[in-house]
Amino acid sequence: MTSTTPMIIDPALREQWHAQFGDTLAFDVPMSAHTSWRVGGLAQVLFQPRSLESLSQFVRELPAQIPLHWVGLGSNLLVRDGGVAGVVVTTKKLPHDIAQDAQGDVVASAGTPCTTLARQLVRWGLGPSEFFAGIPGSLGGALTMNAGAHGHETWDVVRFARLLHRDGRIRQYTPGDFKIAYRSVVLPAQGWFVGATLRFDPDYEPSLQHMRELQDRRKQTQPLGLPSCGSVFRNPDGDHAARLIEVAGLKGHQIGGAQVSPKHANFIINTGAATAADIEALITHVQDTVSQHHSVALTHEVRFLGEAVA
Repeated sequence: MTSTTPMIIDPALREQWHAQFGDTLAFDVPMSAHTSWRVGGLAQVLFQPRSLESLSQFVRELPAQIPLHWVGLGSNLLVRDGGVAGVVVTTKKLPHDIAQDAQGDVVASAGTPCTTLARQLVRWGLGPSEFFAGIPGSLGGALTMNAGAHGHETWDVVRFARLLHRDGRIRQYTPGDFKIAYRSVVLPAQGWFVGATLRFDPDYEPSLQHMRELQDRRKQTQPLGLPSCGSVFRNPDGDHAARLIEVAGLKGHQIGGAQVSPKHANFIINTGAATAADIEALITHVQDTVSQHHSVALTHEVRFLGEAVA
């Protein structure tokens, strides 16, 4: 039972969707299969388009009263146990397109995993690009939150970004159209990233070896083999969230099946039986404890979606 009553979707509309979109659309789907934390209740409707054209059509025809939510690879996302009303779109089955245009810029689709993008950019000799290998998610997610790693951020290399709007149209924007900050991007209008054009420093020489060294460092210092969302909290000015959490004595602290990683304090892992409520409670506990110990308010990077269980 959730804290709100799920919206009713007209059976005739369900039949129409099945006829138009086939097996790319399903009902009452566990979101635990679509998030890197491996938790989350049911999505009332899950749409996994295989082309930008079908996605645009679906969004354009979706009745305005039905909520629309956007998910990439499901990292940096906590779906609550009560599930999600309306439609969840996941972009992971869209084509992962990466190409160079006539100007030498790179045009990439939002569903492309950042690790895939990093490898291709390094092969082409474009950079700085190795840092993309340190971002757990897709390009769309990286654009949404200005994700970064190893001293670089996504929007450092963006020339244009393309948004799909609720009317089904795709519009192109420049970075100046957005309010961009550390792990924060404010869009000029409601929409969702479907691609970007990236421009790199012609004098920079990326290194495949350097990228592999960065990946090896991640494996050694982060709990990559366990369900997590990547870094949970933003680093406060002049400090690191992981240091503050560790000094507060929270490494290894556990609520239910959720645990502050003993390997890296800015990771919360699902030890196998965590619920979204466990993870959310642990996030709040970490924030409260760090505030008491250090008088620092940690801001989480995690996006919350859906309803809690009543």
